[in-house]
Amino acid sequence: MPELPEVEVTRLSFADRIAGAKIIALQMGKPLRWPLGCETSQLVGHTVLQVRRRGKYLLLDTTGGLLLIHLGMSGSLGFGGELPPLGKHDHFEMQTTAGSLRLHDPRRFGAVVHAPTESDAVARKLLGRLGVEPLTDAFDALVFHRALQRRQAAIKQVLLAGDIVVGVGNIYASEALFMAGIRPTVRAARLSKPRAAKLHAAIRAVLAQALAKGGSTLKDFSNAKGESGYFQLDAMVYDRAGLPCKVCAAPIRTLRQGQRATFFCAKCQKP
Repeated sequence: MPELPEVEVTRLSFADRIAGAKIIALQMGKPLRWPLGCETSQLVGHTVLQVRRRGKYLLLDTTGGLLLIHLGMSGSLGFGGELPPLGKHDHFEMQTTAGSLRLHDPRRFGAVVHAPTESDAVARKLLGRLGVEPLTDAFDALVFHRALQRRQAAIKQVLLAGDIVVGVGNIYASEALFMAGIRPTVRAARLSKPRAAKLHAAIRAVLAQALAKGGSTLKDFSNAKGESGYFQLDAMVYDRAGLPCKVCAAPIRTLRQGQRATFFCAKCQKP
């Protein structure tokens, strides 16, 4: 599914182009994960002010309220003046004076939700439990370690939960744990301050690298310009089960954690 780098890459690919545009029309296709929460006509005539990101949510500030967009498991956004005709997997389109913003989501786990403001109950329900942004100064190594000390679950699962640090999804959790030399099954509370500091640095490094590569395109991800990402070509462990580790040549192993595939090197990553 699109993770923080893919969502941020998507934001960067259309935010400047849509800012200041007036909403001409808005239409919804088949039901998504959550209802829009207002009549589509309520947003017509309003102006898009800016596009922000919080975790894996895109936040479109408009003069008519806030639109929260989540790409779900397989969603992607397209933006342009001449998009192709709507297809069966296109479930949201907002036409503006700068072009049309369209959500393509074959599995329909994505969402477009309206809230009057970010402090409204609807927005707080979706955003209120999210952890700190990993690429900001708010992501402090010491605070991170203290939070891990209170968790008995496996460190990979703690990262995926998103309430300590947000946006470190399955791909980048596996990669960051490899870079830090930490086995994904280690209990979070067992990590010493030095090991937590290594993981803190690895999370920031891996996510920054993924942003620079345009995110990861494993199946059909593309940004709002239709461009694919290339981080997966540099992955050290993710989706490399049975292949030799790029560091020590031991075979990369895989296991299931919370119904998600985890990839690791048993030699390089210590319990």
